[in-house]
Amino acid sequence: MTDITPAEWESRGAHTGLLARIGRTQASHPKRTVFGGLLTFIVISFLAFGPLKGTLENKFVIPGSDAQKATDVLKAKFGARNGAILQIVFNKANGKLAAPAQRAAIKSALALAAKEQYATNVSGPFADNNQRLSKTHPGIGYAEVQFSKDGFQLHRSKIVKLEDSMTATLGKAGIETEYTGDADQPPPEQGSSEALGILAALIVLLIVFRTFVAAGVPILFAGLSVGTAFGLLFLLANLTDFNTITPILVSMIGIGVGVDYTLFIVTRFRQALHDNMPPREAAAYASATAGRAVIFAGVTVAISITGLAVIGIPFITKLGMGGALGVLTAVLYATFLLPGLLALIGHRIDRLKVPFLRESDDSEAARARTLIGRWGSTTVRRSSGLLIGAIVLILIMAAPILGTRLGTADASTASKSTTGRQAYDLLTTGFGAGFNGPIPIVIDEGSDTSVAQKVYLAAKQLPKSSAAFVQKPIFNKKKDVALVVISPATKPQDKKTDDLIDTLRKHTVPTALEGTQAHAYVSGQNAAFIDISNRIYSRAPWFLLYIIGVTFLVLSMAFRSIVVALKAAITTLISATVGFSILTLVFKMGHGLDLIGLDRTGPIESFVPPIAFAILFGLSMDYEVFLMSRIREEHIHGKATKDAVRDGVGAIGRVVFAAAIIMSAVFTAFMLAPDRISKEFGLLLAVAILTDALIMRLTVVPALLSVLGEKSWYMPRWLDKVLPNITIEPPTEQRGVPAPSAPTATPATES
Repeated sequence: MTDITPAEWESRGAHTGLLARIGRTQASHPKRTVFGGLLTFIVISFLAFGPLKGTLENKFVIPGSDAQKATDVLKAKFGARNGAILQIVFNKANGKLAAPAQRAAIKSALALAAKEQYATNVSGPFADNNQRLSKTHPGIGYAEVQFSKDGFQLHRSKIVKLEDSMTATLGKAGIETEYTGDADQPPPEQGSSEALGILAALIVLLIVFRTFVAAGVPILFAGLSVGTAFGLLFLLANLTDFNTITPILVSMIGIGVGVDYTLFIVTRFRQALHDNMPPREAAAYASATAGRAVIFAGVTVAISITGLAVIGIPFITKLGMGGALGVLTAVLYATFLLPGLLALIGHRIDRLKVPFLRESDDSEAARARTLIGRWGSTTVRRSSGLLIGAIVLILIMAAPILGTRLGTADASTASKSTTGRQAYDLLTTGFGAGFNGPIPIVIDEGSDTSVAQKVYLAAKQLPKSSAAFVQKPIFNKKKDVALVVISPATKPQDKKTDDLIDTLRKHTVPTALEGTQAHAYVSGQNAAFIDISNRIYSRAPWFLLYIIGVTFLVLSMAFRSIVVALKAAITTLISATVGFSILTLVFKMGHGLDLIGLDRTGPIESFVPPIAFAILFGLSMDYEVFLMSRIREEHIHGKATKDAVRDGVGAIGRVVFAAAIIMSAVFTAFMLAPDRISKEFGLLLAVAILTDALIMRLTVVPALLSVLGEKSWYMPRWLDKVLPNITIEPPTEQRGVPAPSAPTATPATES
């Protein structure tokens, strides 16, 4: 094969369109491009982790809900209860806390707490007539330290230092000490999960590319993307509130898409080099072809994320926005930095070959002989049987979703090694199952000073089997706002606790307020998550309609087929269903729970499904775009649908398979984190991505297209005229010009 000069590539129209011009500009000035990209990273990092670093907040705002109204009243009128609480749990095994030596140790430890900055009140186990001392287990008790600041506003290092000092003091008296409460909420642990995810990605990339240089480029870009995304997150935190769990999504999604998007473009670049295209032209061509699909895929993720705003819960919307930062930075670096870097590396992309692995052959004939190539042929030959088999398998995998329950998992479901879990177990032993999930009723009496007492007496009438203890009203200084706290008889995540909240809201409290102008709000963590669940359920149809509807229109524009667009939406919904089903099987039903470091089941956190679905819908559209753009490319170049499917899967299937393995490996690594939320997101997304790529994109989609044949490209004429043309192919291919490559096998778009 003879080399092709830049002039010949230009004469064939390879570099037309805005993206092609951007790619060629970056590739023509590689050093300037790389320097500009690195300078951008350094400046953002310096500002975000230096003078302009914002603060992440561990709070949940649910506009219009009872729980939120209660919080607002407490903050406005109940200053003594405005701030985080550190709960110190004591345990003197085979002894009594009231013994002189233990009393003295507790007094000394609490004196340390009273000196802590922002501490406004300290209540020990012997105060208020031994109220915080267990009557059934005299060796168990607790103390509370009230702070004037919220938990995320306290210096974590100072809280840890205080806890260590108290533990040492109490340990001398033989007292075990554990901690819980809002003031003891460490940020999610990060570092080890990311490292494992990157290691897994590197192994897959080495197998795919067979060279260390090629495998290192996606890893480098994933690091740049995630680092920049974190910088943008902390800068934006100065302007709006982001929850403390947002970094989990930033790193989880950022690493996955950073590797995947770069993988697609680097694959196209190497194929162009192997077809004797000069490095700078190959970099520009890869950007103009595979880069278009990457941008389109990033847009679909953005569309999905914006759908979270429909739910109407700000912290859910912002969690999604934070996660989307990794996608944004990955797309920007792939568009404006990667072409320059690839042009600079040139043929050195194939250096440092991996020992014991044969050099990869990307020719059309070689791709047809690969396992994925043969699988593509099988899906065409045995399309009907594979469709039936896939449907049966999906139904089996999706069955557990019928047992899904949204809510909040209490600390009993946390890892046994955490102090919060051990504190929970001690308090349950000493004070009952419901002690860890108190239900506060906030009463804004106004001018009627008898309302709080009426609510208290009404709550006292509830059976002990549901409300184990009802505390007398606690008033603010003005005596116009009161707090009645109920300890349920059941643990926080028990459905009977939710039933008690429902009874209080619908019957007990309204009856007590009859004939008054007062307002009362049932709150607490359980009540807040019930409010979140109700909001999600009520907005779910509109949420799904927005995401599916907008994506359907965009895909119809891109592929000029309503069949392809509808198929994409349905298969993605199925993938999400399977992911939620396996999540329920593990976290709610307990199968395999011990394999991920947990020992107790619980409901799925209310905010996990909508965020995960929005992310999954966007990511699965990536694979749909990459696969269908290649199949459509083969089809518009004259091949029948079945041949286009076979050759398209053979050409791009290996990369889609590798990308899905990388993405799921990154998500799986986050299941090793100690906190339950990271494990939920990790399992759900890992299973859903594997299902989507392996079953849906590489099995169901090619089989379905083979069965439908030319009907796969059906588009009503009136809709074809109405929808703008935003096809993914480069402009030359949209006009019917062959792809700029000597062998016809060189892909026009890739992922």
